[in-house]
Amino acid sequence: MIEVSVHYGDVSRAFPILKKTIQKEGRGVKIKKQYHEKKSEVRAKKKAEVKKKRRQQESRRQRYG
Repeated sequence: MIEVSVHYGDVSRAFPILKKTIQKEGRGVKIKKQYHEKKSEVRAKKKAEVKKKRRQQESRRQRYG
């Protein structure tokens, strides 16, 4: 049985920890989101992710030439 402690009702922080422990044990359980996201929210997340990746790539280029 897998246990993850949740402090102050903050499930969003406990969820990634749960996923990692499941992966470490080798169980192939897929956990789906239990809520619906608006299309605009999905787009905003993707846009932010792309921005983050670009910033990381630029910093790596500056460091290593």
